[in-house]
Amino acid sequence: MMRFSKISIKQLIGVVTFSLITAALSSACSESNAADHVSLEQARAEFESGKAVLVDIRETREHKTGIAAGAVLLPMSELTKQPNLLPKNPDQPVLLICNTQNRSKATLQLLKQQGYQNIRFVDGGMSQWAAKGWPMVVPQ
Repeated sequence: MMRFSKISIKQLIGVVTFSLITAALSSACSESNAADHVSLEQARAEFESGKAVLVDIRETREHKTGIAAGAVLLPMSELTKQPNLLPKNPDQPVLLICNTQNRSKATLQLLKQQGYQNIRFVDGGMSQWAAKGWPMVVPQ
């Protein structure tokens, strides 16, 4: 006999939302081109110089491992609920970062459909940021 853990409706909605976004965007991943991504080094330089906004789309539990100081925290599962965390100007340079680049690559296509044209995903993601020993902070 299978036993299932009790989960709240809110948790179930979060899981379903995340799953639907991921499924809907999975086919979009193959549509990106060279202009859609940026190296980790270039992303850091643009972010730290103020030329681009870095948006960390990892889930909240992942942020606890550390983030780039000053990054906008917008979990992928919250994109449709908190669009106000993205720059108002769709021409402002935006860099999407997740753990390895898979979610940020998929999210790029969704945001392009919403009018963001100056948007790229970061090759390597936060896993490589951390591996390089670059500065990270734990959000409050």
